[in-house]
Amino acid sequence: MLQMLHKEKKPWRIFDYGLAISIFRDNSTRTRFSFASAVNGLGLGLSELDEVKSQIAHGETVRETANMISFLTEVIGIRDDMYPGEGHTYMKEVADAVAEGYASGLLAQRPTLVNLQCDLDHPTQSLSDLLKLKDYFGGWEALKGKKIAMSWAYSPSYGKPLSVPQGVINLMTRFGMDVVLAHPEGYDLQPDTLESAKAFAKQSGGSFSHVSNMADAFRDADIVYPKSWAPMAVMQKAHRTPQTKR
Repeated sequence: MLQMLHKEKKPWRIFDYGLAISIFRDNSTRTRFSFASAVNGLGLGLSELDEVKSQIAHGETVRETANMISFLTEVIGIRDDMYPGEGHTYMKEVADAVAEGYASGLLAQRPTLVNLQCDLDHPTQSLSDLLKLKDYFGGWEALKGKKIAMSWAYSPSYGKPLSVPQGVINLMTRFGMDVVLAHPEGYDLQPDTLESAKAFAKQSGGSFSHVSNMADAFRDADIVYPKSWAPMAVMQKAHRTPQTKR
């Protein structure tokens, strides 16, 4: 619908004022500008929090920062995806801080927090992928029984996070799809995400399987989703710079 409105040059503004705050703790192009475009279209001003240039670099706590940036703020978008065990935890800490600020009367409203990618998931991307598949195959019911191969793929660039494949297997299994995860030895995803994918598949009537043979994964597949990600061991060794380390 937003694509149609944009194509026809029709506004979808619903806010007269207010801020959207973005916190990108990793580099980004597509997600950064997609978020900026979305909040601009809704009528919000965008302000990016640069942790190095803020009091966070001098020891300001997450609780202090979260509440300070939340006055007149409608939404906070956070990307923190590189370090297993950190990104999702940080987002929950921010969410708890602004909820506490609102409950205590410090904030007039509680801003919405949008996960723009964490160590566990990339929901904005996987939801976009799902909507594209829904339109391509002709509806939600048409997705049931479709086989999608979520496959590791080689990339010469940096070691990418695990969140995209984890998000895809945990979303597509909720819609009755037959999801196959394929990757070489040593590229395992976080165990909890595999268990939740199995549970979602069981609930929806779909299936989830895990193979190391690409030919098996691609056989009779309706969709092939190639994506590079780094081995878990590499991600666990990564560390933040002193300026941004919590």
